[in-house]
Amino acid sequence: MIQTYDIRKSYQDNYDAGPRFDLDSKPAPESPSKTFLGMSVRSRIGIAAGLLLNSRWILGYAERGFDILTYKTVRSSYRPCYPIPNWVFVDDEGRIDGPVFATEELPQDPSEVSSAVCFGMPSMDPEIWREDVARAKAGLQAGQVLIVSVVATPQEGWGREEVAEDFAKCARWAVEAGADVVEANFSCPNVCTPEGTIYQDVELSRFIAGMTRAAAGDKPVLLKVGHFAERERLREFLCAVDGVVNGLTLVNGVSRPVLRRDGSPVFGPGYGTAGVLGRAIHKPSVDNVSYAASVVREEKLALALAAVGGVSRASDAADFFEAGADAVMLGSSPMYLPDLAIELKDVNPAW
Repeated sequence: MIQTYDIRKSYQDNYDAGPRFDLDSKPAPESPSKTFLGMSVRSRIGIAAGLLLNSRWILGYAERGFDILTYKTVRSSYRPCYPIPNWVFVDDEGRIDGPVFATEELPQDPSEVSSAVCFGMPSMDPEIWREDVARAKAGLQAGQVLIVSVVATPQEGWGREEVAEDFAKCARWAVEAGADVVEANFSCPNVCTPEGTIYQDVELSRFIAGMTRAAAGDKPVLLKVGHFAERERLREFLCAVDGVVNGLTLVNGVSRPVLRRDGSPVFGPGYGTAGVLGRAIHKPSVDNVSYAASVVREEKLALALAAVGGVSRASDAADFFEAGADAVMLGSSPMYLPDLAIELKDVNPAW
């Protein structure tokens, strides 16, 4: 199985090396233009924040037919990655909740793969990523969109104003560097600091979203959120941010215990739970997106939905589009299925 990200090596090693594509891909098929957030796009197929570490990763996947590309979450200051392992393959044993277990025995069908990650939202120094975002934007073709994901880095003693100002600063820098869209990351299931759970506080989310919106100028703003276990909480969130931002990216992984067979945490003490990706989270992700889309219709909200969660074959993308998603963003699967966008376009040019 091709793995463009070498999970045996550090984040920095993968950042420096770029993606490992073993084979040249065939050209992406031509298809009628579509729209996403008011912009003309070749397709509504993209990659969510996570895999695309820098411009080399962005442009490598752009050449393979992904048209909505998200630069991995950046900060207003340097943040190192957690020590390896940062990415492991897991077996969920067919359960929709409870622990998953690290494994090296992968299914023969790559579309059945699940994994778990624990990076801690690392970021290069702003001087580095701002220049690199500009490089990524300059390399994209017409009909391809660059989203830059940003997050605050709370310091001791900060209140909500300082956190919002830090989000706003990163948003402004992202736009200046060439971002077509700013994504405020309100959810990360594998950090131990407060910025990973902002979406769970509806009032705080609306406040920060407003500051980010103002800083982004005329560029669209998305909020990246995690899984909502309670439907009414998701409804409340959607209604609170309507009119403030342009849409949501959901679902940002599902937090579950990630263990070895002996019961010890794979990612070490203090990281018993982490973000689970891939096949294991597809159904709950579709459920969240389907309900969100129904709320958008019922409440007549002006919010687009960029769906993510366990898309590794055409039927998975269809699940999200049929549920009401405006775009489908792949998370982990492009790491081991790097030509999946081309396959999806072959199946349904309307995507």
